[in-house]
Amino acid sequence: MIDRYSRPQMAAVWGEEHKLRTWLKIEVLACEAWAKLGKIPAEAVAVITQKADFSVERVAEIEKITHHDVIAFLTAVAEHVGPESRFIHLGLTSSDMLDTALAVNLCEAGDIIIEDLQHLLGVLKRKALEHKDTVMIGRSHGVHAEPITFGLKMAVWYTETKRNLERMRRAKETVGYGQISGAVGTFGNIDPAVEQYVCARLGLRPAPVSTQIIQRDRHAEFLTTLAIIASSLDKFATEIRHLQRTEVLEAEEFFEKGQKGSSAMPHKRNPIRCENVSGLARVIRSNAVAALENVALWHERDISHSSVERVIIPDSCILLDFMLARITGVIDKLLVYPDNMRANLEKTKGMISSEAILLELVGKGLTREEAYKLVQRNAMKVWEDGADFRKALLSDPEISSRLTEEELDSCFDVKHHLRFVDEIFQRAELIDG
Repeated sequence: MIDRYSRPQMAAVWGEEHKLRTWLKIEVLACEAWAKLGKIPAEAVAVITQKADFSVERVAEIEKITHHDVIAFLTAVAEHVGPESRFIHLGLTSSDMLDTALAVNLCEAGDIIIEDLQHLLGVLKRKALEHKDTVMIGRSHGVHAEPITFGLKMAVWYTETKRNLERMRRAKETVGYGQISGAVGTFGNIDPAVEQYVCARLGLRPAPVSTQIIQRDRHAEFLTTLAIIASSLDKFATEIRHLQRTEVLEAEEFFEKGQKGSSAMPHKRNPIRCENVSGLARVIRSNAVAALENVALWHERDISHSSVERVIIPDSCILLDFMLARITGVIDKLLVYPDNMRANLEKTKGMISSEAILLELVGKGLTREEAYKLVQRNAMKVWEDGADFRKALLSDPEISSRLTEEELDSCFDVKHHLRFVDEIFQRAELIDG
């Protein structure tokens, strides 16, 4: 992934140096396991542990000749170790080391994303509580519907992020499996005890059954989880982008000192961070499709998945880490405009209370169809003629004969719509019951 969208900690997990160091750790652990079984002299393991090393540059140089990254790596290590290097990679196939190392790196990446999600949760909780009673219009189809609060919007995002945190924990558990089981997974030239030893020391579990590889449904679950999380962030970002539109302007990305919005128009303040999040989510979703394509391989293994994973796994992890940090920063510094929310709430001149009036008429004995017709008739006067909804209702004898002015006014009271906000916050575990 390009530096523009990379954060140091996550980028380091997928760096070449760290990848090869993980490979080396696995190879040394396998030697230790063999030594415990009496198959390798303990003195040889001591030499391997002391001398085993490599340089990324030397591995790359050898690979230009071998056209095989694992052989290049083993050759480079052997140059440091000497004769005892004959015990390295004993009974292993390349994928034993590759897939086990990938599991380690995926778990490391998963831990970073989990930490990112926990940080986002904290910001969302604070914003939800801060704006629990900040009244705004709720929209369906992009059209004014009924009143909500901005805190309720944040509460929705908070609970969705909690689900994403649980998804990420499950996904990390799903990929946290290693294998040291030989060319086709039968332990033909290696002892299962080696696998047990290596996995235990890496914090992994041995795959119950493997072929030459760990089965790619595990990786597909991990990548689709990243895609779901990215889609949630896209959802949050898209909402903020809509709220920042000039005609709405209920919330806005923080505009930093010295920031420029347009090379041509000095007045512009654009939601560039949220647009960035929405765009990068498309990449992660596309990568998830590629991960699903990797599930079907020939027989016990082919390498059609390998080239794909070199791109989609690091890129998706790095991008999601970046996106989580970005959207967390946006929400943390989000500019919220309650006065604009209140002004927008009044734009439809009371029509947002149409359902409450309909139900009040039903309570007076009208059928739902009759009540709907009466309320809609007056609502259309507002749409078409700019009339005041309350005044239109009061001047309609079929309504005024059934509802008193006080009863009608109670339907227009915003508190009527929001009387269960605290209960919703309790259910979301944002406040105590």
